[in-house]
Amino acid sequence: MAIEHFSTLKQHLSSQIIGQEALVESLLIALLADGHLIVEGPPGLAKTRAVNALAQGLEADFHRIQFTPDLLPADLTGTDIYRPEDGTFVFQPGPLFQNLVLADEINRAPAKVQSALLEAMGEGQITVGRKTYNLPDLFLVMATQNPIEQEGTYPLPEAQLDRFLMHIEIGYPDAAAELEILKLNRGEALSSNAKHGSEDSAKKINRPEKDKLRVLSQSEIFSAREQVLNIHMAPSLESYMVDLIIATRQPKKYDDKLSSWLAYGASPRATIALDRCSRARAWLHNRDFVSPEDIQAVFHNVLRHRILLSYQAEAEGITSNQVLDHILTLVAVA
Repeated sequence: MAIEHFSTLKQHLSSQIIGQEALVESLLIALLADGHLIVEGPPGLAKTRAVNALAQGLEADFHRIQFTPDLLPADLTGTDIYRPEDGTFVFQPGPLFQNLVLADEINRAPAKVQSALLEAMGEGQITVGRKTYNLPDLFLVMATQNPIEQEGTYPLPEAQLDRFLMHIEIGYPDAAAELEILKLNRGEALSSNAKHGSEDSAKKINRPEKDKLRVLSQSEIFSAREQVLNIHMAPSLESYMVDLIIATRQPKKYDDKLSSWLAYGASPRATIALDRCSRARAWLHNRDFVSPEDIQAVFHNVLRHRILLSYQAEAEGITSNQVLDHILTLVAVA
């Protein structure tokens, strides 16, 4: 499996999701690390478009689920349908049986629905009645949260957030990226109008045809995942990763300030996620070894949702990002 194929996919995503390079790389890291991600940002920042663009470049099915307060677990998992002609029940699979799932505004659905999704993410299967059904081998969930509107929402508990490989925060693009977004949107609108218009009007637009995107097969994705797991990581860097996680659990060893900011540290899932993500990033950057830069680059996304701040930190206006910045300054690279 050549890295060139993933580089082509990354270029495609970057051309479709302008000004969100961190989101593009995080999507590919989640794909390679076999994990799920939660993305937090204001509306209109191409979160839905991002997963759609990823699905176009993969041999994969895609389904978007809009989470609402009246959603039921069966709306995700599927349910048994009664057939009166022969008196039997037949299972009708729900949208969770797709390869790529966008859980839009996950915090708008009640706890039962959130639990159904998180069970599927954690176990790779769902249970309906007395039967258990396996989900596809390639299964990636991207959940989104809108930080602006909090009324009528059901925030995910910290223990459930731990199921996500990464928590990505995205913001508004800069002026240059905004201009590119305008051009891209105008071009897509012209293309859409040309398809519905006459052949002559399509010729008047006179734009070169898009190069056909090479679609990655699922076997190629699994092969890439195996290569990622075989990336070399020095024992000293493994110790560095563990020290970073231990600093969240035993902050008193490092700094009184850090100790006053942290109520609970990260679980062993954080160590595993940090290892997987740093390896995936090294592979994406065409290296056969992990560097300290790889660990530090994914550190915030992996830990942001896994630490619980103290009341004192909240009173002082300290954010998770600031705490993680401080940890990086305290823990030395071995």
